[in-house]
Amino acid sequence: MGFTRYVALGDSFTEGVGDADPTRPNGLRGWADRVAEQLARHDEGFAYANLAIRGRLLDAVIAEQLEPAVAMNPDLVTIYAGGNDLMRPGLDVDALVDRYDTAIGKLAATGATVVVFTAYDTGWAPVFRKLRGRIAIYNELVREVADRHGVMVLDYWRLKGFDDYRMWDTDRLHMSSLGHTRMAAEVLDLLGVDHDITRVELEAAAELSRREQRRQNAAWARTFLAPWVMRRIRGVSSGDGITPRWPQPVSAAELLAL
Repeated sequence: MGFTRYVALGDSFTEGVGDADPTRPNGLRGWADRVAEQLARHDEGFAYANLAIRGRLLDAVIAEQLEPAVAMNPDLVTIYAGGNDLMRPGLDVDALVDRYDTAIGKLAATGATVVVFTAYDTGWAPVFRKLRGRIAIYNELVREVADRHGVMVLDYWRLKGFDDYRMWDTDRLHMSSLGHTRMAAEVLDLLGVDHDITRVELEAAAELSRREQRRQNAAWARTFLAPWVMRRIRGVSSGDGITPRWPQPVSAAELLAL
């Protein structure tokens, strides 16, 4: 399947946080760039935009990114939104996905191939496992939305191999470069696009002693959890002051020259 114009919408997951590349906008590469690079190799007229911004809640993704994406006349759209909402207390998951449903309907109505994502199964991860039940409900509702509008689902919840900290950045929330590379391959496989991305088969990780686990957990709490809590208290987002990485479509030549 060939695509000529790809637009990516969402939050940090799609912006590419965790996959550092100082040569690119916002200092990131990410799975969406990797997908776009593969698509660009199939068509020199290909173009790609990435409107995602870290920290955005679902309503902000819809308000800021939906209409600009539609105006670009894409034939491929990927969107993941709601992950940041799932970490907020007092969330009405049904109301959240109702709003997502409306947005997906508008994207599907363009005739583009639309890919949505379920959220990851955090059952193995300390702290985040407390969200597992809420995430499972969100995922089932997203699958219903996808069925209703005839869009594609990349079922992140069911992907194997992400229960390994090497697939995650040091904040344990965003994928590492390994994770982003794997996600790009999964998206391309779902779309039926030939690619040369190689999945890395990781050997079993060394088992940490309880002392080392406590040391790493304490370091994580200091460097990520505490600042995250303080941002919530102050009403500050990690995306404040951040602009989209590729707000206007970039060409295949520009992408492949990076």
